[in-house]
Amino acid sequence: MINRRVIVKIPASTANLGPGFDTLGMALSLYAWIEMTVSEQTEFQFYGDQMKGLPKDKSNLIYKVAQLVFKEAGVQVPELSISMHSDIPLTRGLGSSASAIVGALVAANALIGSPLTDDKLFQMATALEGHPDNVGASLFGGIIVAAWDGERADYMRIEPNERLATLVAIPAFQLSTEKARHALPSQVSMADAVFNVGRSSLLVAALASGELGMIRYAMKDRLHQPYRAALIPGMSTILERAVEHGALGVALSGAGPTLIAFVDAKAYAEQLEPFLIDTLKQEGIEANTLWLSPCVQGPQVTVEDISKQPAIPLPDRIKGEM
Repeated sequence: MINRRVIVKIPASTANLGPGFDTLGMALSLYAWIEMTVSEQTEFQFYGDQMKGLPKDKSNLIYKVAQLVFKEAGVQVPELSISMHSDIPLTRGLGSSASAIVGALVAANALIGSPLTDDKLFQMATALEGHPDNVGASLFGGIIVAAWDGERADYMRIEPNERLATLVAIPAFQLSTEKARHALPSQVSMADAVFNVGRSSLLVAALASGELGMIRYAMKDRLHQPYRAALIPGMSTILERAVEHGALGVALSGAGPTLIAFVDAKAYAEQLEPFLIDTLKQEGIEANTLWLSPCVQGPQVTVEDISKQPAIPLPDRIKGEM
């Protein structure tokens, strides 16, 4: 353990997928990297614009999550050297906190020889995040259907159809999950609950069977998106009209403000990107767009012997992957 260096590459994620509030998630081909070693004193190196302002002491989330792993495994590793680079924008609805939690759990577990099972890491990640969709997607890759009763999380994984692609529009402002959740009502009607059960079930069946044409009917929602629309000007128009511009379906990604459109990679959707950008711009919102494919892998772990491998700064190590 003392001579071990662990590098973990973790995918971003999108959650809810419309009707699957806190239950559906999908890993995306956008990544964060965490490097962890045992050290004489705790130190941090953060790289990338997404990492500015994060604490560089033992209050850091990655350090605290790693200590939970060590405690669960019955070992003591009080001092760590942690480096991180992330291409996942913070508080934009693309699972930045989930990727940090999963990356810290996996890296710390690998550092001590992986005594904890993937299921144990999933349970810990779900309890930390408060819902299983983002963490499940980042931990297992692909599409995750999950349920959590406050004590145990269970999941099933769906392999994404090879034709499935996504286009995300990332507005140039942050929206905290806490603020987005405060916009939700404390109760919903039976009619809305039944509506979402039906649409969520239909969406799972469509994704599992590869019937991509059904997505446009299945990605409708009455539990969270109508209440959050006021926080993201232009969102309602995009939800209503994106299919007219080539999307299979569109949803708020996680708690937002990012919007994600599902696309058939073999179809023609040239009008979709300008539609998303122009609709938000009409509301005074600048946005970046990214074409992202589903990521079918969970964390990719590299374990090295420090005594045999020279220390290379994390950005240089991952330069070809960013």
